[in-house]
Amino acid sequence: MNEPQKKQDDELMQLVTFSIGEEEFGVDILKVQEIIRTMEITKVPKAPNFVEGVINLRGKVIPIIDLRRRFGLSSKEHDKHTRIIVIEINNMIVGFVVDSVSEVLRIPASTVEPPPAVVAGMESEYISGVGKLQDRLLILLDLDRLLSNDDLDVLGQM
Repeated sequence: MNEPQKKQDDELMQLVTFSIGEEEFGVDILKVQEIIRTMEITKVPKAPNFVEGVINLRGKVIPIIDLRRRFGLSSKEHDKHTRIIVIEINNMIVGFVVDSVSEVLRIPASTVEPPPAVVAGMESEYISGVGKLQDRLLILLDLDRLLSNDDLDVLGQM
Protein backbone atom coordinates (compact mmCIF):
# COMPACT_ATOMS: atom_id res chain seq x y z
CA MET A 1 0.00 0.00 0.00
CA ASN A 2 2.90 2.38 0.57
CA GLU A 3 4.29 1.89 -2.92
CA PRO A 4 2.14 4.44 -4.87
CA GLN A 5 2.72 7.12 -2.21
CA LYS A 6 6.49 6.72 -2.47
CA LYS A 7 6.36 7.05 -6.26
CA GLN A 8 4.48 10.35 -5.97
CA ASP A 9 6.99 11.73 -3.46
CA ASP A 10 9.80 11.00 -5.90
CA GLU A 11 7.98 12.68 -8.79
CA LEU A 12 10.11 15.41 -10.31
CA MET A 13 8.63 18.83 -10.99
CA GLN A 14 10.20 20.63 -13.94
CA LEU A 15 10.28 24.38 -13.37
CA VAL A 16 11.48 27.51 -15.10
CA THR A 17 13.07 29.64 -12.39
CA PHE A 18 13.38 33.42 -12.45
CA SER A 19 14.05 36.26 -10.08
CA ILE A 20 12.18 39.37 -9.10
CA GLY A 21 14.19 41.50 -6.73
CA GLU A 22 15.91 39.25 -4.19
CA GLU A 23 13.37 36.43 -4.50
CA GLU A 24 13.54 33.39 -6.73
CA PHE A 25 10.36 31.99 -8.27
CA GLY A 26 9.43 28.93 -10.26
CA VAL A 27 6.63 28.10 -12.67
CA ASP A 28 5.69 24.80 -14.26
CA ILE A 29 7.65 24.45 -17.50
CA LEU A 30 4.59 23.04 -19.29
CA LYS A 31 2.83 26.42 -18.92
CA VAL A 32 5.76 28.33 -20.45
CA GLN A 33 5.58 28.79 -24.22
CA GLU A 34 8.80 30.72 -24.60
CA ILE A 35 11.19 33.15 -22.97
CA ILE A 36 12.13 36.25 -24.93
CA ARG A 37 14.24 39.35 -24.47
CA THR A 38 12.35 42.56 -23.84
CA MET A 39 11.13 44.36 -26.90
CA GLU A 40 9.21 47.53 -27.55
CA ILE A 41 6.08 47.48 -25.41
CA THR A 42 3.16 49.61 -26.57
CA LYS A 43 1.35 51.31 -23.70
CA VAL A 44 -2.40 50.78 -23.47
CA PRO A 45 -4.56 53.63 -22.14
CA LYS A 46 -6.60 52.90 -19.00
CA ALA A 47 -4.93 49.51 -18.46
CA PRO A 48 -4.55 48.25 -14.86
CA ASN A 49 -1.32 49.52 -13.28
CA PHE A 50 0.39 46.11 -13.45
CA VAL A 51 -0.15 45.90 -17.23
CA GLU A 52 2.87 47.33 -18.97
CA GLY A 53 1.23 47.24 -22.41
CA VAL A 54 1.18 44.91 -25.39
CA ILE A 55 3.75 43.48 -27.78
CA ASN A 56 3.47 42.07 -31.27
CA LEU A 57 5.04 38.63 -31.20
CA ARG A 58 5.09 37.10 -34.68
CA GLY A 59 1.76 38.72 -35.57
CA LYS A 60 0.04 38.03 -32.24
CA VAL A 61 -0.77 40.85 -29.85
CA ILE A 62 0.17 39.74 -26.34
CA PRO A 63 -0.57 41.67 -23.13
CA ILE A 64 2.52 42.19 -20.97
CA ILE A 65 2.31 42.14 -17.19
CA ASP A 66 4.99 43.53 -14.93
CA LEU A 67 5.26 40.95 -12.15
CA ARG A 68 7.06 43.46 -9.92
CA ARG A 69 4.01 45.74 -9.99
CA ARG A 70 1.61 42.77 -9.75
CA PHE A 71 3.33 41.86 -6.48
CA GLY A 72 3.29 45.47 -5.23
CA LEU A 73 7.03 46.04 -5.67
CA SER A 74 8.57 49.14 -7.20
CA SER A 75 9.15 49.14 -10.95
CA LYS A 76 12.65 48.62 -12.25
CA GLU A 77 14.23 49.83 -15.46
CA HIS A 78 14.61 46.98 -17.95
CA ASP A 79 18.21 45.88 -18.43
CA LYS A 80 20.12 43.18 -20.35
CA HIS A 81 18.88 40.51 -17.91
CA THR A 82 15.18 41.44 -18.10
CA ARG A 83 13.08 38.78 -19.82
CA ILE A 84 9.48 38.23 -20.83
CA ILE A 85 8.13 34.77 -20.02
CA VAL A 86 5.30 33.96 -22.43
CA ILE A 87 2.71 31.78 -20.71
CA GLU A 88 -0.72 30.42 -21.50
CA ILE A 89 -3.31 31.04 -18.78
CA ASN A 90 -6.92 29.97 -19.33
CA ASN A 91 -6.47 29.83 -23.11
CA MET A 92 -4.96 33.32 -23.18
CA ILE A 93 -1.33 34.07 -24.05
CA VAL A 94 0.24 36.55 -21.61
CA GLY A 95 3.79 37.80 -21.15
CA PHE A 96 5.28 38.34 -17.69
CA VAL A 97 8.20 40.73 -17.25
CA VAL A 98 10.78 39.33 -14.79
CA ASP A 99 14.15 40.67 -13.66
CA SER A 100 16.01 37.62 -14.99
CA VAL A 101 15.49 33.98 -15.87
CA SER A 102 17.79 31.63 -14.00
CA GLU A 103 17.47 28.05 -15.19
CA VAL A 104 15.25 25.07 -15.81
CA LEU A 105 15.23 23.02 -12.65
CA ARG A 106 13.97 19.59 -11.67
CA ILE A 107 13.02 19.25 -8.04
CA PRO A 108 11.38 16.33 -6.24
CA ALA A 109 7.72 17.06 -5.41
CA SER A 110 8.49 15.86 -1.88
CA THR A 111 10.67 18.95 -1.27
CA VAL A 112 7.74 21.33 -1.81
CA GLU A 113 5.83 22.57 1.23
CA PRO A 114 2.54 24.49 1.32
CA PRO A 115 3.04 28.26 1.36
CA PRO A 116 3.11 30.19 4.62
CA ALA A 117 0.43 32.88 5.04
CA VAL A 118 2.70 35.67 3.77
CA VAL A 119 5.77 35.14 1.62
CA ALA A 120 8.18 37.94 0.75
CA GLY A 121 5.48 40.49 1.51
CA MET A 122 3.10 38.98 -1.03
CA GLU A 123 -0.21 37.41 -0.27
CA SER A 124 0.12 33.66 -0.58
CA GLU A 125 -2.94 33.41 -2.85
CA TYR A 126 -0.58 33.43 -5.88
CA ILE A 127 1.71 30.80 -4.39
CA SER A 128 1.24 27.06 -4.74
CA GLY A 129 4.18 26.09 -2.52
CA VAL A 130 7.77 26.68 -1.49
CA GLY A 131 10.48 24.40 -2.82
CA LYS A 132 13.44 23.74 -0.58
CA LEU A 133 16.73 23.48 -2.42
CA GLN A 134 20.12 22.95 -0.75
CA ASP A 135 20.90 26.60 -0.09
CA ARG A 136 17.80 28.50 -1.12
CA LEU A 137 14.02 28.59 -1.22
CA LEU A 138 12.05 28.70 -4.44
CA ILE A 139 8.58 30.27 -4.43
CA LEU A 140 6.28 28.33 -6.76
CA LEU A 141 3.68 30.52 -8.43
CA ASP A 142 0.16 29.36 -9.14
CA LEU A 143 -0.30 30.97 -12.55
CA ASP A 144 -4.02 30.30 -12.67
CA ARG A 145 -4.50 32.45 -9.56
CA LEU A 146 -2.07 35.19 -10.52
CA LEU A 147 -4.73 36.87 -12.62
CA SER A 148 -8.36 37.04 -11.58
CA ASN A 149 -11.16 36.45 -14.08
CA ASP A 150 -11.68 40.23 -14.12
CA ASP A 151 -8.00 40.72 -14.96
CA LEU A 152 -8.27 38.20 -17.77
CA ASP A 153 -11.40 39.92 -19.12
CA VAL A 154 -9.55 43.26 -19.20
CA LEU A 155 -6.56 41.64 -20.92
CA GLY A 156 -8.87 39.93 -23.42
CA GLN A 157 -10.30 43.30 -24.40
CA MET A 158 -6.84 44.66 -25.17
